[in-house]
Amino acid sequence: MKKQIKNLIKNFIFILLIFLIISGLFSLFFQPFEKEIELSLTQVVEEINQGKIKKITVSGNELLILRQDGEKAKSFKEVEAALSQSLLNYGVEKEKLKEVEIETKEKGGIWVWLGPMAIFLFPLLLFVLFFFFIFKQARKGAGQAFSFLKAPAKLFGQGKQKGKKVTFKDVADLKEAKQELQEVVDFLKNPKKYLKMGARIPRGVLLVGPPGTGKTLLARAIANESGVPFFSIAGSAFVELFVGVGSSRVRNLFETAKKQAPSLIFIDELDAIGKIRMPGIGGGHEEREQTLNQILAEMDGFEKDTNVIILSATNRPEMLDPALLRPGRFDRTIVLDLPDVRGREAILKIHCRGKPSALDVNLKEIAERTPGFSGADIANLVNEAAILAATRNKTQIYQGELLESIEKVLLGPERKSHLLSGKEKEICAFHEAGHALISASLPEAEEVRKVSIVARGMVAGYTLALPKREKRIKTKSEFLAELVILLGGYCSEKLRFKEISTGASNDLEKASLLARRLVTKYGMSKLGPMSFGKRETLPFLNWEQETERNYSEKIASAIDKETERFIKEAETKATKLLKQKRKILERIAQILIKKETIEKEEFERLIGEKERQPAKTQEKALPKKQKSLKVKIKGI
Repeated sequence: MKKQIKNLIKNFIFILLIFLIISGLFSLFFQPFEKEIELSLTQVVEEINQGKIKKITVSGNELLILRQDGEKAKSFKEVEAALSQSLLNYGVEKEKLKEVEIETKEKGGIWVWLGPMAIFLFPLLLFVLFFFFIFKQARKGAGQAFSFLKAPAKLFGQGKQKGKKVTFKDVADLKEAKQELQEVVDFLKNPKKYLKMGARIPRGVLLVGPPGTGKTLLARAIANESGVPFFSIAGSAFVELFVGVGSSRVRNLFETAKKQAPSLIFIDELDAIGKIRMPGIGGGHEEREQTLNQILAEMDGFEKDTNVIILSATNRPEMLDPALLRPGRFDRTIVLDLPDVRGREAILKIHCRGKPSALDVNLKEIAERTPGFSGADIANLVNEAAILAATRNKTQIYQGELLESIEKVLLGPERKSHLLSGKEKEICAFHEAGHALISASLPEAEEVRKVSIVARGMVAGYTLALPKREKRIKTKSEFLAELVILLGGYCSEKLRFKEISTGASNDLEKASLLARRLVTKYGMSKLGPMSFGKRETLPFLNWEQETERNYSEKIASAIDKETERFIKEAETKATKLLKQKRKILERIAQILIKKETIEKEEFERLIGEKERQPAKTQEKALPKKQKSLKVKIKGI
């Protein structure tokens, strides 16, 4: 950018200089035309005798006359005759002649021949300067067009990275992923050890996982740990408007990496160019597919033992072309999952480095309160706590700032200007009290940590419930308990006010979706162990959509009835529990109206420890892929 600005200033000065030269030449040789009166010598004599002439300038035989009134005129004298003598001969009075200033000006010199020559050379000079400027710009444009086909990859490693260097020690948790990548680093550093055993260097390593789990951070760490040239580029940087640029940039990138082998190439967001090739209008001539084909050829073509390893990251692996994922191209796929409670505590310790923390800071409690948080979420949490402490003019970060930052990251900042009326505040209080009381009454439910009717983000109130122990699977009884809790706010409003409000709309939407999944996806209904409908899912982005209905109208009717049954049973159970504990419900709601927030300890005192019965069975965690476990928030 600085170079472009410098060139722009340079060109501007060059054009300005040409303009000044042209202006000077015009002012020198092309004087503005002034109309002059031509007098005969007799008329000059008469005006001298009348005292009208002030000055006469003699230039050869030409007389330049300046009158007393400022007007100019010209005349001509006799050849080879002196002006004074000619005037006396024509009858000028001697006394009047003395009053006139006579000046003799030599005509000729260098300007006699330089003037006509300049008039001839000036257009030629202007023509040469113009073409010189055009040629210079064309040459620069040709250079830019050539660099346009080069891959805009950034080179790291070998002292190229500025600032603090990230190593594997700066990456908390992710033990298995770091071990896999350390093997790649060791292969680059000590290739002979593996070649003796006949081992082949992995051609590609693919990092997959939800956003914020540390895929790019691991790439930065391996760039510093390996000690070899590391080229980093985004997938979207290959594809441009013009056809053929993407494949050209791929060739250029791999050629550069091969020249500096052993080396690493990191392609972030690989799904931008690695999507599945599908038959369509563009066919194989589409620019993105041309780029993908070139990557496939470079990764595993006829050329072997290039000592170039490809490292890529994506959160949509199911969208990638199968040809990319086969052995010989991406030999290893490393899954980075959301951290567990120990991992979150370790990540918190890393992000709290260099920040003044108070003695009351309990990172274990913060880790327990943040299930489902990614590494990026935790980094944001600590940063928000530091900002909050600085805003309050504190010199240290206290536990209160960290706990408040959890809610800020989850729901948004407090909306203190969003004041509820007395009636709205009462409805919100009973709604949240219903969620909290039912959560405390069901053994399969999660533990209530906080109940609040302080508006945050888009919610007017919320109940913060956290699992006692993180689980990788959920049972039918836990799903049914979640349904009852979701309907707790709705039933509480109906029980207290004999009518319902719009505050339960989000809860009803979640409950309806969960009940339908119990029937169509999990096989937990009377219809038996069957799954209905084809779905398109992005597991790392928590996105799912039914794309095809592969069942009859009769089955659709049965699905609707089963969904309705789950909802009705949950509503009945929620209403029954709230009627049994109506006094406690009233007590919780009244304290919420008064204080707006109830913490865990005070809530347990209100309901009494005996309200929550221990669960009869303890589910064991199965060795299954962990799903995104988010903090459960029931809000109005």
